[in-house]
Amino acid sequence: MDTTATIGWGIAGTGRIARTILNDFAHVPGARISAIASRSAARADAFADLVTQSLHCPRPDAHDSYADMIANPAVDVIYIATPHPQHRPIALAAIEAGKAVLVEKSFAATANAAAEMAKAARTNKVFAMEGMWTRFLPVVTEMIAAVNRGEIGEPTGVQGDLFALRDYDPEDRLFSPALGGGVTLDLGVYALDFTIRLFGEPTEVIARGNHFPNGVDSDASMLLTFPEHKSATLAISFTSDGPGRMTIQGTDGWIEVEPRFHHPSRILIHRRGVIPEVHNTPALGRGYAHELIEVCECLRAGRTESSTMPLDDTLAVARTMSRVLDQLGVENHDDTELPS
Repeated sequence: MDTTATIGWGIAGTGRIARTILNDFAHVPGARISAIASRSAARADAFADLVTQSLHCPRPDAHDSYADMIANPAVDVIYIATPHPQHRPIALAAIEAGKAVLVEKSFAATANAAAEMAKAARTNKVFAMEGMWTRFLPVVTEMIAAVNRGEIGEPTGVQGDLFALRDYDPEDRLFSPALGGGVTLDLGVYALDFTIRLFGEPTEVIARGNHFPNGVDSDASMLLTFPEHKSATLAISFTSDGPGRMTIQGTDGWIEVEPRFHHPSRILIHRRGVIPEVHNTPALGRGYAHELIEVCECLRAGRTESSTMPLDDTLAVARTMSRVLDQLGVENHDDTELPS
């Protein structure tokens, strides 16, 4: 692809996250929203109108069929913003058609489906990436660089939490078994991705938690063990409030990622006998622009994976979430057919 080419985006799904990310397209050079798809023609039309109003751009095509959007020649990459179980069939259909995909986290509802999607992308040499926006935030990039430079010595552990108090509503996607609800897929993915990025896949996972009345996981505490005597203690919850803070411990200091760690405003690097070093580089827009820019740059460069968010890391997180859910007694399923 031409290094200056405009990238045509399709958006699959018109729910909360799609609306949240929309305005950040204004900060992405050479990106054009070309098409919207929803199972409802009315929702697709309304979202297409919203795109025009928000971004002051030509109205994208509105489809009431995901298959029709995938076939749209103006679409180069599809942002999949539907509930977790629907990611698999939409991604596989898009990849088969040669369309790149940015798949909202969690990548799939199960580790098996995540592996199937990654294999399809690699077999077809089509770009695929999980939408883990945290990895691309400038202040998080500075945090990783500080760790890699050895500013806190050898990192040995991670401690953190992500609590988001929510009123239980079994009709809401967050709590629906059929839609991949539950705290692990929605919040645990952030905590586990943060840790696995640093230490790799855990060798041991111990998880304990609770459930909502319909069996969906509501809270979890996790103890993870990694090679070279590294460990992590993590807590996630939909039933309590908490700071959403992470710390990385090292042999010569520690890094504090201030709340909320999945979109932090600043980090502090603490070293023995040294005044803490503050990093507070702001993000573009609400912070989602950076992952969108990464996708565009990868496509223009002909890359099929992002070095910042590689599929191997996505699969390690998916497998670890599966181990957590198994211990919590929660079984998720992925859809097999395109939503209609």
